[in-house]
This record gives sequence, structure tokens and C-alpha cells, in this order.
Amino acid sequence: MKRIPLLFLFALLLTGCPDRREEKPSPGSMPDEEVELSEAAFDELEGWQEDEMAEMADLFAANCGKIEKLKTPFIDNSRIKIDSAGYRRVCTEFFRRKINKGSEFKVFVEENFTPFLVQTDGNAEGKFTSYYESEIHASRSRHDKYVYPVYGRPADLIELNLKDFDPDLPNMRLVGRVSGQKMLPYYTREEIEKAPFAAPVLLWGDSAVDIHIMQIQGSAVAKLDDGSSVRIGYADNNGRRFRGIGSILLAKGLLKPGKADMISIKKWLNDNPAEAQKLMRENERYIFHRIIEGKGPVGAFGVPLTAGRSLAVDRRYVPLGALMWLSTRTPDGKPLNKMVAAQDIGGAIKGAVRGDYFWGSGGDEILAQAGKMNSAGHYYILIPKEAAGDK
Repeated sequence: MKRIPLLFLFALLLTGCPDRREEKPSPGSMPDEEVELSEAAFDELEGWQEDEMAEMADLFAANCGKIEKLKTPFIDNSRIKIDSAGYRRVCTEFFRRKINKGSEFKVFVEENFTPFLVQTDGNAEGKFTSYYESEIHASRSRHDKYVYPVYGRPADLIELNLKDFDPDLPNMRLVGRVSGQKMLPYYTREEIEKAPFAAPVLLWGDSAVDIHIMQIQGSAVAKLDDGSSVRIGYADNNGRRFRGIGSILLAKGLLKPGKADMISIKKWLNDNPAEAQKLMRENERYIFHRIIEGKGPVGAFGVPLTAGRSLAVDRRYVPLGALMWLSTRTPDGKPLNKMVAAQDIGGAIKGAVRGDYFWGSGGDEILAQAGKMNSAGHYYILIPKEAAGDK
């Protein structure tokens, strides 16, 4: 098997790590880590023959729609490089053949891609969790129990990238506000929630806990009191340090190790509302949202996510838009071997072999699955054959 070392450079940690999905790359540490790609054959992939890939043709068409518009030499600015021009040629062939069946797509992939096992420091095993599109109950006006705002992006939030000032500086995004002639860090979660806050209110929710979970997940379906529904997506964040509520509860001994799944977290927060508000504010990161029209939720790659087929990755390593083969296990221990696509990112998704599997949309029934997944596994990245020869 071919092995390709990719040396990772260290960059300064300027701010805390980002929160959830859809956001732009945020400051963070780039570990001094070596990554290798080991060429494989499709018949070596666990479960390859069993995956019917029914949803993959539509997903790949959406990915190609984005990739065909790229003006950059690679499909993403990640450490694993995939040539844009070569990928566009594969997309052209895909559309020419008018592929719409899973069986046709599988043959197309076998003819046009080569799988590579992703390893870091010689180890292919990583951690795989999952997420979902949550559900909240809300109203367009503040009344009765609908008292918790869902904020849109505030007008005074500004951002800059260090690389815009000096090409030798890291490609890092800073977020803040201007006060006088100085740029200051943006308001913390506590400051936003305690004082009058100048930002558009999209909706009013009936649960501070559900809104907090929506911010962790990055998006939600809002069931409105008039019987209609709207989809809420990520718009921006305040640039502050992210700290997961599960980690906070564990650190304070309020949940036992191994019991910090989202169902248990949500129950504890709902059962202890006064203390919950204080603890949720220890996560200084605040997410601003937008109303999404049409299909959703939309991931960081800019296309709608597909339940059971979209994967959030660390885009410092894995390029968004890439096809991948995932081998891990479900929360109940069953094998989970299937084709996925790198279409999203997440604040806790750090490392070359690390993924967050998109379970789908819904309420507590979906949360019961997505909130419990914490499995070991590995994945392969699929690279167009004409580019794979250089690997």
C-alpha cells in the first residue's frame, strides 16, 4: 500500500475552540501531527457490497454543484489535498451519465475513485459521535411562555482574518466589536443574556434549555404556535471560548462519567432550571441564527445535510466535499459501514480521524440515538483516480 506522510505545522492558539457546525474556520491549535494515507481496494472496505447508496447520487450532485464553482486549486484548504480540476472532470462525467440509482453510483465510484485509509501517527482509529437537527417550540411574538429570544446576527459584530494583514500569519478568524478606536472581544453569553441586547430577534422560544441545545447542534426546526414550522440555521458566533455543557456537569460531579449523553444532560437541566442557567453561561460561546428557506439543515459546505450520509469533520485535515467510507458502530453496538460525505464541521470535532455523524431531524426520539453515540472507528477518503496517482 502507498503511504503518504503529510506534515502538520503548529500555529498559535489565539482564542478558544469553536462551537458547532456551519461556522467559518476559527482560531485553534494546529497540532504537530503526521498523517498518512494508505491506498486500499474497494473490496477491502467493510460492508462495501451491502451499502445500497440510495441517497448518494443526489448528495453527490449537490456536492458537484459546489465544486464546479470553485476557483481554488484544491476543493478545500485542508492538509489532505484533492485537486479541484480533477474533481470537476469526475463531476462532468457523473452528470453526463445521468446517474440516479444507488447501484449505478456505486459502479461510478469504483470506476473513478481510489479509497485511502486515513491514519495519524500510524493509527487509523478515531472517535465518532453523532448529532442531529433539534426541535424547538417557538412563536413570532413574545407572549405567555415564549420569552427566550432566538437572535439573528448583530450588526456590531465584526470579523477579521490575520492572513489579510500578513500572509505569514495563520489563516485565523477573529471576532469582536469596535469601542472607540479599539477592537474588543465580543460580548459573552452571560452579557448577551443579562443586558438589553441590540440584535434582531427571529423567534421567541419556550425553553432556554432547548435553545441552548439548538446552539450546540447548530440548527433546529421551530414548531410555531400558529401550527407552521420554520428551519433555523447557523449565522455566526461571538468568537468566545466554547465549553460543552456535558463537560461542565461532569467537572462539577453533577453527572457521572459515562452518563453525560444528551438525554441525561437535557433532563438534568430541565430538572434544575435555576442552576442550569448559571452553568449554561459558563459556556461563553453564543450562536446567532438565521431563517433557512427550502431544504435543510445546511452544513458548512453549503449544501443540505442528508440523514445518515453527512459527516462533520475537522477541515484542517479533511476537505469538505470529499466522499468517505465510514466504519464504526451505532450506540447499540451494531456495525455502521457506509458511504458518507464530509459536509460539515463542529467545535468538538478535532483531529485527522474524528467524525460527527448526522443522524437526522426530530425531537427526543432522534436525540436518544444521536446523543448516545461515542464509538471507535476509522474512515477512508475517496480521491479521484487521476489525482490519486500522485498520492
